[in-house]
Amino acid sequence: MPGENLSRDEARERAALLSVDGYDVSLDLRSAVTGDGDSRGGAPRTFRSVTTIRFRCNEPGATSFADLIAPSVTSVSLNGRDLDPGQVFDGARIALEDLAAENELVVDAQCAYSRTGEGLHRFVDPEDGEVYLYTQYEPADSRRVFANFEQPDLKAPYRFEVRAPEGWTVWSNGAGERADGVWRFAETKPISTYITCVVAGPYHYVTDSYTRTFEDGTKLEIPLGALCRKGLAPHFDADDVFLVTKQGLDFFHDHFDYPYPFGKYDQAFVPEYNLGAMENPGLVTFREEYIFRGKVTQASYEARANVILHEMAHMWFGDLVTMEWWDDLWLKESFADFMGTFGAVGATRFTDAWITFANRRKAWAYRADQLPSTHPITADIHDLEDAKLNFDGITYAKGASVLKQLVAYVGQDAFLEGARRYFKRHAYGNTRLGDLLSVLGETSGRDMSAWARAWLQTAGVNSLTPQVLLDPAGRVAELAVVQEAPESHPEERPHRVAVSLYRRTPDGALQRYARVETDVHEPRTVVADLVGAEAPELVLVNDDDLTYCKIRFDATSLATLQEHLGALTDPLARALCWSALWNMTRDALLPARDFVGLVLRFAGRESDIGVLQMLHAWANSALVYYAAPEWRETGGELLAEGALRELRTAEPGSEHQLAWARFFATVAAAEPDLKLLTDLLDGTTAIDGLDVDQELRWAFLEPLAAHGAADESVLAAELARDDTASGRRHQVRCLAARPSAAVKAQAWAQVVESDALSNALVEATISGFDQPSQRELAAPYAEKYFAVIERVWRERSIQIGMDVVRGLFPALQDRPETLAATDAWLAAHPDAAPALRRLVLEARDDLARALRAQACDLAAIAG
Repeated sequence: MPGENLSRDEARERAALLSVDGYDVSLDLRSAVTGDGDSRGGAPRTFRSVTTIRFRCNEPGATSFADLIAPSVTSVSLNGRDLDPGQVFDGARIALEDLAAENELVVDAQCAYSRTGEGLHRFVDPEDGEVYLYTQYEPADSRRVFANFEQPDLKAPYRFEVRAPEGWTVWSNGAGERADGVWRFAETKPISTYITCVVAGPYHYVTDSYTRTFEDGTKLEIPLGALCRKGLAPHFDADDVFLVTKQGLDFFHDHFDYPYPFGKYDQAFVPEYNLGAMENPGLVTFREEYIFRGKVTQASYEARANVILHEMAHMWFGDLVTMEWWDDLWLKESFADFMGTFGAVGATRFTDAWITFANRRKAWAYRADQLPSTHPITADIHDLEDAKLNFDGITYAKGASVLKQLVAYVGQDAFLEGARRYFKRHAYGNTRLGDLLSVLGETSGRDMSAWARAWLQTAGVNSLTPQVLLDPAGRVAELAVVQEAPESHPEERPHRVAVSLYRRTPDGALQRYARVETDVHEPRTVVADLVGAEAPELVLVNDDDLTYCKIRFDATSLATLQEHLGALTDPLARALCWSALWNMTRDALLPARDFVGLVLRFAGRESDIGVLQMLHAWANSALVYYAAPEWRETGGELLAEGALRELRTAEPGSEHQLAWARFFATVAAAEPDLKLLTDLLDGTTAIDGLDVDQELRWAFLEPLAAHGAADESVLAAELARDDTASGRRHQVRCLAARPSAAVKAQAWAQVVESDALSNALVEATISGFDQPSQRELAAPYAEKYFAVIERVWRERSIQIGMDVVRGLFPALQDRPETLAATDAWLAAHPDAAPALRRLVLEARDDLARALRAQACDLAAIAG
């Protein structure tokens, strides 16, 4: 048996052999608050799981297997025949021999509570000692909770029953009720294993309802619920969650013509969650950080609304119709990512969400698509480890960008009609790429195969650059768009783009005066309709962000942006230009100091708060990773000075003021700046309108800890003010950030040599460990990193393994020697787990990119 992994070939073989009629799952969770078992050492804390699976086999006498990851199995019964657990269970699979045409499998197991966010996660709230449970399964962790056939195409209905401690409430996908001490839940529709769900504990629960009357007179009523830990209840703005939920349900009903099919709609905000959210039908789970303990900007509320709508879109794209195997993960994630923004613009107050998409989501895609691990949107997923890593910027944001391009290509009406046919044709079934292309071809009248080959089955990102020739009268004689592709992925694609011309008006505004939509599909495409136009100061080749590409500029356009970027009045066009300039910085075409200079000069005039916060993140990355080491101190001083200036001049109490305060804390390093943060914390200094709430206090404390201005006693005192789950995470991060060799050694040991920390505290420790101001302190751990990562990957869960391998890679040891050490490890470990090698290759690529950008920045000094 190959352990916990499952290959695509094995899944296909099992799906060809078996079909599942239904599950009955009984969980006894009373041990969550009793006993002394613990995963930190000795025997893990466990719960009883009894599963009955009814399934058919189309080849009687054949052999197959069920999936289960559990410390022990008490009994296994197949068709009334008791099997020896020691003989048939190997820790990950249950061997099933001599199957009948119709079968019943009963498995009684002791399954382990999780502290890594995989399976059934158990959290003890430090604030009041209460225990909270929730499940998280994607892609294949339901087998940690009950025996099953863990693959998306073996769908079945489920009936859950749960025994829980007194005073608890339990939720699952279906509606539930408690009788005789047992919570029993309505049978689900046929769904995949990974979207079943159980949430249990003394959660705070708020209810509402949604009603919809359709044109034929039928009425749909959906009970709504929202829940969180009791300690977060004072901060829980459930009314806004329900508002966006109802707006989304209206929007998707309007456009999908298929009523929401899963009964109730609960949304649980849960602690120590590894993801943003998960689309379990009837019981969506979210990370509880979407409940805001302090003041946040509208960008945070927009992000939450986008996630709510993203998960809601999954009720149709993913839950009702599910990909057959993880190759076609994009069939749900790309669509949900697109629909999240599409719905936010069309149904909520966040009408500028496409700006956020262009500036933030696509930045994720551009980075992922230039890594050595880039892959087509329709990927080649060999096994579950591949699948786990495929939840990336390509599957989500590039796929969504390509769908936006598809809408421009076939038209919105044809696109949505294709979706409607897709739902009705494949409801409760599983699909592949061809199933979707078929309906889109029907509704658009276009041959979708060529589009799919170019956009879905190839990797890499194209660059589009304008070329402008002027006639003697100063008008456009020719304007062409040049398309380039990287050597590693030379595919040139058909792009539907808007090419626009901008000039300054007499009052100094940089405004559009000409726009043409055209198809770019050759290496060089002439835009004939712009011939004769007045000479532009700026040519924007992907205005309105219709396609997925990296925008480049001709010399005149770049010079215009360097002098007048802040005068560009259209917020989406401005966001696209910022994104293009950032891509040029990452590609070593624009010195990092020049990008920092643009942020210092123009970010204070940025109206879109989401764009502003992205600029802050990019400017910090430019300083930390891409600036020449010789300039870092100067650049940091310039950023801190500029941030403080904008903080002091921002409108009191505004979200821009808050954003600049957080950015100032990020870049503060000089003694006067640290003194100001200290004074703001103790109240001896105030900035008009700036409320230093608890979350902002922790944001100020981290740089103070990192620079030795806040010791352990200060952090302990702050925890006393905020002895909550959030406070403990903040304190752990700040403790690991202190500039001490002993601190670094302790943090390293806690993460690498021990499994005592939960997933959330592992993440916090790693975040604090590697500080840009402490490169020398962290230097000894570069060699240690390469010595331990294979063992960590082998011994820890895949989530913790990913956190350690990504988070502790010595990226701040940005020297050729680190690159050589990475190459040496890769050369010496050709047989390491492919997923582990992928993570190291990605980190190596980021490091090599940083060194190229530093060389570009250094050349700017010489120039």
